[in-house]
Amino acid sequence: MSLRLSSLHVYPVKSCRGLSPSRWRVGRRGLLYDREWMVTDEEGRFLTQREEPRMALIRTDFRDGGLVLEAPGMDELPAGALLPGAEGEAEVWEDRVRVEDLGEEAAAWLSAFLGRPCRLVRASLSFRRDVRLRGEVVAEDGVAFADAFPFLLLTEASLSDLNARLPAPVSVERFRPNLVVAGAEPYAEDRWKLLKIGPLVFRLVKPCARCSIPCVDPSTGERGREPLAALAAYRRREGKVLFGMNAVHGGEGLLAVGDEVEVLEGV
Repeated sequence: MSLRLSSLHVYPVKSCRGLSPSRWRVGRRGLLYDREWMVTDEEGRFLTQREEPRMALIRTDFRDGGLVLEAPGMDELPAGALLPGAEGEAEVWEDRVRVEDLGEEAAAWLSAFLGRPCRLVRASLSFRRDVRLRGEVVAEDGVAFADAFPFLLLTEASLSDLNARLPAPVSVERFRPNLVVAGAEPYAEDRWKLLKIGPLVFRLVKPCARCSIPCVDPSTGERGREPLAALAAYRRREGKVLFGMNAVHGGEGLLAVGDEVEVLEGV
């Protein structure tokens, strides 16, 4: 059976709800605008659904020339409210990176919804964050605010296999992939090393060790036990629960749903 790209997912604000376009451009750090914005606490440390599961309810869109935020019970935060300010530093995992603060209105909106003081920042022009694998740099300035790698890939078959083990199925949004591939056998991605998707080549470099975020229901912002409990029963390796593959890419170009996926290396 031929492989194809069945869906694309872009997450403009780290840990907030993403977009699922039919086509999207890939730049040097991955999908254009993917996790280019980030919510931080007052000290500049990044916030995610691990600490604030209600971030799953914050919807993102691009309208009126910029990023728009929406959330239940809140007035829309329009693009004109995101005002670039002074450049400073923020922390994402062990990295200190250069960011622009996007102003008091955005900070007040997020603080009101999440119930804690926080800020919205964007990667600045002087932002730099390398992609590392086992301590070695594999892509210079190759990732924005994603946890570690510019792409996460998952197959439809792996999700279907997991859902067959669950009391109620979960959607792919729980796992926040960028690339979803149809036509493969379950967990075929574990063995893939090099893929060509449309015009671009991707190197699958590391299985994704799952945290608690897939246990957050994106429709309610509430955390449960599944699907991590089911995954742990059969996808635990060396103390980590693995699902999906992290990837790096070569070149820039346009990806589209329906693009052919060719396995260049890996059985």
